[in-house]
Amino acid sequence: MKKSYYVNKVAQYNGDHEVHLEACPKFPKPENRLYLGAFDTCLEAVREAKKFYTQSNGCIHCVQPCHTS
Repeated sequence: MKKSYYVNKVAQYNGDHEVHLEACPKFPKPENRLYLGAFDTCLEAVREAKKFYTQSNGCIHCVQPCHTS
């Protein structure tokens, strides 16, 4: 089942732009997020986010399988 993913336009302290799902407790405000699309896996969503921000990463709270340290 496809899920909708977003990337935070505002980088974290380490430079990462986090990829989120809508239900995330850390979901960015509307002005700070970019809709990436609906994907079957978070890997596809992070790959899409890297087209906009080369340093993209999955959110540890909602996209944990795609979060790298």
